[in-house]
Amino acid sequence: MTTANLFIPLAAEQKSAEVTDWAARIGWVAGLLLFVVLVYWLMRQGWKWRGSLQSDVPDLPTAPETPGEARLALTGRYHGSTTAGQWLDRIVAHGLGTRSRVELTLTDAGLDVVRPGATDFFVPAAQLREARLDKGIAGKVLAEGGLLIVTWQHGDRLIDSGFRSDRSAEQAEWVAAINHVVMNSMNHSTTTEGAS
Repeated sequence: MTTANLFIPLAAEQKSAEVTDWAARIGWVAGLLLFVVLVYWLMRQGWKWRGSLQSDVPDLPTAPETPGEARLALTGRYHGSTTAGQWLDRIVAHGLGTRSRVELTLTDAGLDVVRPGATDFFVPAAQLREARLDKGIAGKVLAEGGLLIVTWQHGDRLIDSGFRSDRSAEQAEWVAAINHVVMNSMNHSTTTEGAS
């Protein structure tokens, strides 16, 4: 048997590459897209359902026409609001669950929250309860002290709202300033009650 005869069976066994089955590939891609759309739709329905469960949340207050002189101002990010003390219980009613850019202004009248592309709101000084630095709020976790958390009363709910300044070093100053406004507001209300 010659060497040429040895290679003939090997050459005969080689096959050409299979042709791509485009119908099957298109079917898989279409199925994957339908799955993604279904998951997105379910998430949206869950968001709406949570909003309907929170229908007892009153409308958000708006800033007074003359809020007074600004004590502090910052730009940064609004990361959402939760039930106070329950950092995973997100509040979505009235757009409080919508993340956005934010411009905060603290005055003697309260905290003005301006959110381009989302609902603005105002927290009167009498409704402010405290401010602190924390590491997380629903959907956002940072290093310890990375978030400015403002606790405020809205109707019969205590709400924690999370903010992150573009210049995080100034957040400690915000905690002190908000807590100062809270103390002044409490002293003013105590004095007013004592006088009546």
